[in-house]
Amino acid sequence: MQTMTEIKSCLECGDPIKGRSDKKFCCDLCRVAFNNRLNCDQTNYVRNVNHTLRKNRRLLAELNSSGETKVSRESLAQKGFHFGYFTNTHRAKDGAIYYYCYEQGYLPIEKEDYLLVIKQDL
Repeated sequence: MQTMTEIKSCLECGDPIKGRSDKKFCCDLCRVAFNNRLNCDQTNYVRNVNHTLRKNRRLLAELNSSGETKVSRESLAQKGFHFGYFTNTHRAKDGAIYYYCYEQGYLPIEKEDYLLVIKQDL
């Protein structure tokens, strides 16, 4: 049993907490408000990065219907592709670096062209 000196305060509003001894918030509204405020900047950044990665993947999939297609850098850029966003890379035995947005990938070839590929080892 808690005494008056042991009563905890809600982390969001400061009101006294009633109930279980391990509670941190007086109600769900305070819990949600606290966590939203705590994570809002990070959540927006992560949301924007994920949106860009999904868009890049979708563009690569649309342009690569055959499984291996050659496209120009200009055509990718015109569709809104962001070259700085990818999920992983793979270095081939010949030293070529493939960039992937999930399973959809691209390899810089020649001067301004890219070879679009689909990762086969899923």
